[in-house]
Amino acid sequence: MTVTTIDKDLDELMLTVIADFDAPPERVWQLWADPRLLEQWWGPPSYPATFERLELEPGGEAAYFMTGPEGDRHRGWWRVTSVDAPKSIEFVDGFADSDGNPVEDMPVVRMHMQIAEHEGRTRMELRSFFASREDLERLDGMAMAEGLRAALGQMDALLAA
Repeated sequence: MTVTTIDKDLDELMLTVIADFDAPPERVWQLWADPRLLEQWWGPPSYPATFERLELEPGGEAAYFMTGPEGDRHRGWWRVTSVDAPKSIEFVDGFADSDGNPVEDMPVVRMHMQIAEHEGRTRMELRSFFASREDLERLDGMAMAEGLRAALGQMDALLAA
């Protein structure tokens, strides 16, 4: 399995997911940088993503939706704050309404993704930072950790192709 560790730190308001891959760092980076590849793993298997926009540069934006098994759509957005290709991305991730506008009463998460060689493999660390304990608990109640585990679990097959 790709995901080796999931750690929820209530004191630091952080969720950390660590995944190890048998692929070079540049190949793992492509799963983030190529929107057609990103679509194949961003979101749990039963909620595939479609990226309408992906600008991986500081100040860039992403707009996407995930389609559920019943055809329901759940929209999201990113605001990219930092990119150091092929090593890291920092972005703010949030929920969007049907027009793609941020949903004000839903939590926003600051995410930091880092890729590095580790013991002959590639390690990806995805850290999610929350504004409050309530935000962390709300998204945890929506199965965020389980969703990340399922989503990242799809990366191995893409790297093997």
